[in-house]
Amino acid sequence: MKALILKRYGGPNQISFADIPRPVPKADEILVQVHAAGLNPIDNMISKGTFKPIIRLKLPSTLGSDLAGTVVEVGSRVTRFKVGDFVFASTFDLDIGALAEFAAIPESVAALKPANLDFVQAASIPMVSLTSWQALKERSNVKPGQKVFIPAGSGGIGTFAIQLAKYFGAKVGTTTSTGNVDLVRSLGADEVIDYKKQEFEEVLKDYDFVLGTVRGDAIEKSLQILKPNSKVVSLIGPPDVVFARARGMNFLMKFVFGLLSRKIIGRAGKRRVGYSFLFVRPDGEQLTKIAELLQTETIRPVIDQTFPFEQAKEALAYLEKGRAKGKVVVQMK
Repeated sequence: MKALILKRYGGPNQISFADIPRPVPKADEILVQVHAAGLNPIDNMISKGTFKPIIRLKLPSTLGSDLAGTVVEVGSRVTRFKVGDFVFASTFDLDIGALAEFAAIPESVAALKPANLDFVQAASIPMVSLTSWQALKERSNVKPGQKVFIPAGSGGIGTFAIQLAKYFGAKVGTTTSTGNVDLVRSLGADEVIDYKKQEFEEVLKDYDFVLGTVRGDAIEKSLQILKPNSKVVSLIGPPDVVFARARGMNFLMKFVFGLLSRKIIGRAGKRRVGYSFLFVRPDGEQLTKIAELLQTETIRPVIDQTFPFEQAKEALAYLEKGRAKGKVVVQMK
């Protein structure tokens, strides 16, 4: 079968198409014929080796973490799915690539595709939805009436997280460029800061939660808009000791992550704000709950552009420019 392979760390020059054996599902796995694969910024970061200390890939490795397709074979212990089912899933951190014609995935990470979504729309959902759910619901338990700040509202995470936060009853603040103000407002954002005209930390105040999605000093600035006993959940780091411990890392890595996160944790602590780093995990049960919100159109996918499989490298390059409104998806056929 055809797959987009990372031969070795180093970026685009180390990525190429290859013919590899079609996977055989294990007892607890389903074999999915992939119809579409959603791309995420971390796909480019992985290929550069940015997450090499955290994510262990067996190179060469198939790229991609989000997929939607048809079940064509099931393992002997599979109970939730049958041949012919339409499914979607995140395979992030499992060393199972989505940018391939077929993928063998654990049934525990998959969910039935919402019937009202096509495969491209469904493939855009898994990682951003699970990240949003685990940050807003699982980690922070956002409640009605609370104020949630989700910067970069027009991006892949932002377009989903804004809608999910509104579903939980929160008031949402976000940042975006002038041309995307109407988009984020249509998704439910209440306070919209045009970052080309204003600094969010000078306008927003008394927030209960910040989702850290923007690199640089954005997280430190966000501390200024939070009230005491609030939370920051960062998706972009720095990783903390709790994260290192959860992944069973050695003493050295715990020490390193402790040093990396000491500054932001200290500054957050002075303002009585809790800081934590979130590394999304695949979860079919959570994805099933999210599918219900998509089925009822409580939340809708936002897709910037779709590329054919043959242009998957171009799709990754386009995503890296950081200008996508919503998600970038690769369509297999």
